[in-house]
Amino acid sequence: MDILFLTVSIGAGHMKAAESVKNHVQQKYPGSRAMIVDTLKYINPLIDKLVIGGYLNAVRRTPQIYGKLYELSESGDNIYYLSGAVNRILSLKLIRLIKEFSPSVIVCTHPFPLQMISGLKAKKEISTPTMAILTDYVSHPMWLHENVDSYVVAHEGMKQEMIRKGVPHEIIYPFGIPVSDTFLQKKNKKAVLEEIGLEDKPTALIMGGSLGLGEIENTFLSLLHNKSDHQIIAVAGMNEKLMKQLQSYSLGSDKKVKVVGFTDKISDLMDAADILVTKPGGMTISEALAKELPIFVISPLPGHEEGNADFLVKNGLAVKSSSISELGRDIQHVMNNPHRIRHMKEMAKQLYKLNSSENTVNLMKSLVDMHDPDIRSGVI
Repeated sequence: MDILFLTVSIGAGHMKAAESVKNHVQQKYPGSRAMIVDTLKYINPLIDKLVIGGYLNAVRRTPQIYGKLYELSESGDNIYYLSGAVNRILSLKLIRLIKEFSPSVIVCTHPFPLQMISGLKAKKEISTPTMAILTDYVSHPMWLHENVDSYVVAHEGMKQEMIRKGVPHEIIYPFGIPVSDTFLQKKNKKAVLEEIGLEDKPTALIMGGSLGLGEIENTFLSLLHNKSDHQIIAVAGMNEKLMKQLQSYSLGSDKKVKVVGFTDKISDLMDAADILVTKPGGMTISEALAKELPIFVISPLPGHEEGNADFLVKNGLAVKSSSISELGRDIQHVMNNPHRIRHMKEMAKQLYKLNSSENTVNLMKSLVDMHDPDIRSGVI
């Protein structure tokens, strides 16, 4: 089974979902080829720079404008069709890649390449079975296309939502968002805290995704000046300016603080923490739910992250403070309420699907078998 993963590196979540499933493919089918392609970068590095740069500038400097564009893309046909026209033009370079690699199945973890593949299939340029893995807890019209053979979504509610939008129920699978196997394992909290130079005491982990976005600075200051007896781990991601700023704030503080930049040790840091304070990116949420880590939501981006936050709060998985000034009080209230902590952990345990990657790989194999009679009959 040969898999072509098409993604876009806007944030880390889309790429991480592809990597998780790829690892399971290679474990279960050692002879398989599996390749992850950063689609826009492959098609044209300049276009990738313009699109990704424009996105980052929008979410950093004018999130309200980004939110308005997101809102229009949900209900405005003009934006949807413009996106489709652009992606149809860009998709032409993908044809050679697909023909050369000859995948058994194509897996898209971002809506841009999915729209491209849908267009190529509509024009009979390719016929490869195609799967979409949605990396948020709400759906969006940009994901919904013809010629998609299966959708993997985060939960049953998303399936019902997509059915109402016209997607056939039999191609939607609420397997959950795939996370790395490291998040399915648990390390000893005391050992991890000792390793990073902190004490065995209540610990708050603050994150803003791989890009260090959101009100991380104000959140950090709020927890730093809070009188409760806790320590702080702050992840600045690739935002070096933020990292230096947080480190300067921690100098002279009575609280124990650990500030890190971009790291592949998020699983360990979650094991060390009692709560997570974060912007609600789909992958970060999934990793926290796998760890049964209570979540406090800050700075959701307008659109999909607001939808993620609403889902978490509605299902008792998270607390969303009305302001940064109230965050410290909300955290203190929850931390002093063992029943609430147990309930949040129990809800996470019930909701998160630990076998997401494995089930997704099994579904991929069934798609391959269904579309290739030689494989199904054992000829290959």
